[in-house]
Amino acid sequence: MFDEQDLTPVDQLGEFKLIEHVTRDFEVKNADVLKGVGDDAAVYRVGNGLVHVVSTDLLMEGVHFDLSYAPLQHVGYKSVVVNLSDIYAMNAKPFGVTVSIAMSNRFTVEAIDALYAGIHKACETYGVDLLGGDTSSSQAGLGISVTAIGSAKEEDVVYRSGSKHNDLICLTGDVGSAYAGLQVLKREKAVFLKNPNMQPDLAGFDYVVGRQLKPEARKDIIAELAKAGVRPTSMIDVSDGLASEVNHLCRQSGLGATIYQDKIILDHETVKVAEEFNLPGLTMGLNGGEDYELLFTAKLEDFDVLNSFRGIQIIGHMGAEGESAFLQMVDGSTAPLTAQGWNHFKDEQ
Repeated sequence: MFDEQDLTPVDQLGEFKLIEHVTRDFEVKNADVLKGVGDDAAVYRVGNGLVHVVSTDLLMEGVHFDLSYAPLQHVGYKSVVVNLSDIYAMNAKPFGVTVSIAMSNRFTVEAIDALYAGIHKACETYGVDLLGGDTSSSQAGLGISVTAIGSAKEEDVVYRSGSKHNDLICLTGDVGSAYAGLQVLKREKAVFLKNPNMQPDLAGFDYVVGRQLKPEARKDIIAELAKAGVRPTSMIDVSDGLASEVNHLCRQSGLGATIYQDKIILDHETVKVAEEFNLPGLTMGLNGGEDYELLFTAKLEDFDVLNSFRGIQIIGHMGAEGESAFLQMVDGSTAPLTAQGWNHFKDEQ
């Protein structure tokens, strides 16, 4: 028997350290597996110079979504999109998903129909097929597990570990908006619980609420980069916060990084939420999470092409081997780029 004093709470490690801990003794034994654990998706050869990439995510009611303000159609749509985002982050094209759900007896057939209407819409929007799945009963609400599968040429796959010293750090779109939307939804839920006769007031927050409830994966960026002849040297999707993802790229490549405060784009609605809720906008942008934008590095020689792209911002550069990640403020001072992203095992939705 273990002494309770010797036991380690899961939230002490957090998601990524827990994954590293439980997979530390697993070695890849199959020659066709090019990447197992440790990236946005696993990669394995299928022949003729092609690879398949596979990613899976689990969304749990009360942790990843709250059905008091998240419509089931949106939950279904989002559950697919967050997985497809991982496939795009490998510079691959998704072609199919499997969907498994666990549900308590409070869910009706009509409720599950609504969930799958969202799943169907996502599959149509991104041109992927539903390949199968499973169902189970649950004692704890609704759980959704989606596995996405994509394909690419082996030489086109982009990993988190490929960046080099002085590579450009690039970010698509804006960050912090999904977190801003979550704050608005939580506020309206609290108002409703105090007074059920009050209707939600989401006016002026359409964009940030949409980013939280119905995010989109950046398949457009992958297509545009390929058309421009730009191959990222490393890439990751921004699901756990910009600061966290920059640190992932640094750790995987063994390099440092510097990103610039004035290059981090916040939407005007995000700024409005920051002001109304008395929250630091920069912290929201760095640590909000669930934006599903793409963070990638590219060669310095691609600067002019990338700088001309609408929707891509060059926010910094990779440092030397063994350095840390830093944030350079507008006044020229620097601070360690500390990841304060969401801990699934400690925080609640």
